Amino acid sequence: MDDNARYQVLRNDEDQYSLWLADLEVPAGWHPVGKEGTKDECSAYVDEVWTDMRPRSLRERMDSAAQS
Repeated sequence: MDDNARYQVLRNDEDQYSLWLADLEVPAGWHPVGKEGTKDECSAYVDEVWTDMRPRSLRERMDSAAQS
């Protein structure tokens, strides 16, 4: 594995995150969040911002059920 590789952080419509090589085309359904760097830097960013692993649709259903 190339330790000099540059990565970017992607997020999908369910607010799930992924690391992606920066020089590759972003796959359908995913969107760059503006963070790019080493794998360790990007992983640390994801660890910081992705605090709820549940998909957004599940969170919304659970929140709605809790308010009923």
